[in-house]
Amino acid sequence: MNIAIVGATGNVGRKILEVLEKRNFPIDDIYFVASSKSAGSKLKFKGKDIEVENLETFDFSKANITFFSAGGKISQQYAPIAAQQSVVIDNSSFFRMDPDVPLIVPQVNSNHIKKMKKNVIANPNCSTAQLVIILKPLHDLFKIKRVIISTYQSTSGAGKAPMDELLEQTKLSLENKKIVSKNFTKQIAFNAIPHIDTFGDEGYTKEELKMVNETKKILDKNIELTATCVRIPVFISHAESINIEFEKEFTLEKISEVLNTSDGCKVIDDRKDGGYITPVEATGKNETFISRIRKDNSNKKAINLWCVSDNLLRGAALNAVEIAEAYIKNK
Repeated sequence: MNIAIVGATGNVGRKILEVLEKRNFPIDDIYFVASSKSAGSKLKFKGKDIEVENLETFDFSKANITFFSAGGKISQQYAPIAAQQSVVIDNSSFFRMDPDVPLIVPQVNSNHIKKMKKNVIANPNCSTAQLVIILKPLHDLFKIKRVIISTYQSTSGAGKAPMDELLEQTKLSLENKKIVSKNFTKQIAFNAIPHIDTFGDEGYTKEELKMVNETKKILDKNIELTATCVRIPVFISHAESINIEFEKEFTLEKISEVLNTSDGCKVIDDRKDGGYITPVEATGKNETFISRIRKDNSNKKAINLWCVSDNLLRGAALNAVEIAEAYIKNK
């Protein structure tokens, strides 16, 4: 396969390079594509220096599959052009709710790839990706009625500049100097901000609505879901506190068993100090880690659990590469 990566110099683009190399993805030629500012620079792949090409002049007919990881505006402008020559796997939010574009987490709904009509496949929001990989096996067994979720999302979910600002603000805070936020609505260092993306009419943010709408599209439109999304002072990995209400009877033992044997999931749930996973331990790992599984003591049909996943891997780069692998397998 010939592969192109648009946004190759960004956080997710670089992670896609790493994942392709680690998984020994079948590649004949690979093309790195970015803005005119980055064109001419070089990135390493399998020990070779490869020059970054200019997006404005790149010939997409050279690629069988093109990954887009450069934001919604770039995808809106260039993905339809690329899709005339190449299968596009898009990491932005632009195509996610398009009825003619499948929204894919391969462990959940790889069979939807065949619904592709525009030669575009969408990658979900990083918080949604780690959520549905947990919900899918539980829904198959116990039928999920309702989900209540609170997210604790790292700064890398907003890009490199917010990560750099977290570091800068932390230093300023420790030196007792004035902080003026650039990429956040409030100070992020030593703080938590209950606001990701813009607000909608009913008071929910776009990030919260993405989780609701994308989960319904990927998994089941009949699942009721509500979300609160919070940005926390962590560099990488998103955490989620999830309450799941089932229609069928369940046991905690069966839930732990099915999650621990589901592709992409790993249960680390010891009821003792440190017997759970935090963002630090999840960083750089492929799995979605599940901890703190317990019955909801206010609702006998529900459970609570905690999950953590590397948002740059599970939520973006790894999921995108797994989509490509599923596409090749189902061709």
